[in-house]
Amino acid sequence: MRRNVVLIDFESVQPVSIRALNHDYFQVLLFCGANQTKIPFEIAATLQKLGPRAQYIKITEVGPNALDFHIAYYIGRLAVEDPSAIFHIVSRDKGFDPLIHHLKTQKVLAMRSESIADIPIVKNGGKKPPIERAEVFIAKLKKPKVTKPRTEKTMGSAIKAYFQPGVEEAEVAQILKAMVATGFISIKAGKIIYAESSN
Repeated sequence: MRRNVVLIDFESVQPVSIRALNHDYFQVLLFCGANQTKIPFEIAATLQKLGPRAQYIKITEVGPNALDFHIAYYIGRLAVEDPSAIFHIVSRDKGFDPLIHHLKTQKVLAMRSESIADIPIVKNGGKKPPIERAEVFIAKLKKPKVTKPRTEKTMGSAIKAYFQPGVEEAEVAQILKAMVATGFISIKAGKIIYAESSN
């Protein structure tokens, strides 16, 4: 599974707990402002459990957007080290959104969440079984005015886009197989054929 790097703007968001990030696919960077001197025990204890996958970054200077620029720097550095990583900025500051848009144009997957609970992979409870994800995706395709992919390749791309972050090719294949098993679609020579009841 791809590495999920969580960059917490501790000036903007002070989570009560980060236990949901205690998995080997998370790396956590906690950014503290120059005037912040205390971190709750619960947060510190979880970060300690993460070992080398956790890091405190203390901003030493006071200034407009000082912490924000540090987050931008670390995303740039880590994206060069691991281009496949997924970056989650935890902040209420919408000023990060233009940066996130630019990162996406550079093929760097990044998003902003206003809390730990809003991070997509946390919200989805990690990995659901392929059949459950197939059912969720079928429900999406059944909605009015949704364009249904017509080839196996475009269906695979649509599945990856919908379940981002962190859907591997093998998982896409499993979801596709589960979709076929439901009878919603069949696949012939790379073409998707929808059951009559799905149209």
